[in-house]
Amino acid sequence: MSEKPFTGKVAFVTGATSGIGHACAIAFATAGANVVCVGRKAEALKNVEQKIRELGAEALTIQADLSREQETERAIQHAIEIFGGIDVLVNAAGHISSGTIENTSLAAWDEMMNVNVRVSFQLMQKALPSLIERRGNIVNVSSVTGLRAFPGVLAYCVSKAALDQLTRCASLELAAKGVRVNAVNPGVVVTEIHKRGGMSDEAYAAFLEHSKTTHPLGRTGRPEEIASLILYLASDQASWITGATYSIDGGRAQTCAR
Repeated sequence: MSEKPFTGKVAFVTGATSGIGHACAIAFATAGANVVCVGRKAEALKNVEQKIRELGAEALTIQADLSREQETERAIQHAIEIFGGIDVLVNAAGHISSGTIENTSLAAWDEMMNVNVRVSFQLMQKALPSLIERRGNIVNVSSVTGLRAFPGVLAYCVSKAALDQLTRCASLELAAKGVRVNAVNPGVVVTEIHKRGGMSDEAYAAFLEHSKTTHPLGRTGRPEEIASLILYLASDQASWITGATYSIDGGRAQTCAR
């Protein structure tokens, strides 16, 4: 048995320049995979490419705004042209912003659904011919908010619940073709997503401190912990798991909203 279980495999990772996506790109490379890294920032893509090459794996970086349909299709096609196919699709790119039922604008709603659901749907659809051919699998990065309701992030909660249902429906439709589809549902993980969504440094620091009290295990999560679960779900060790939405949240989903 190979010490690197993903040797010869190709992992396509969105949001690969930061947070959970970046941790996934490094984890797959460490496990022997060649990694397609998709992100919007050129300099950050160069950095993750260098790290992957230092690990002895091949990296293909694709600068793209996946909310644009043509760029999404181009990214999949380019990956297949260079590496010959895709074995694992990890939809880790995501967006969050605050808003309630009273003050969420249609524009904010549409942006959330586009980035968190529509992009994942399109990537899954475009990658499917290769995934079916290679009996690959898909792991979507959802959230505890897909499983539980939280106030003040309405569109985000709905988008992640939709991603969970997309995961379940796709898993049923693709099971007979040998393609597994799963999702992970993290609690609060220390990444840049909240600050990109408009939270100030001071507010984010206070949020992380408060999160120690809302997660029963008493701390926030690390991107590498989420990547480890994603790596497992993508591996042959999880060959009988499909349609699952896995909580990895320090117990957050078991608590009342506070």
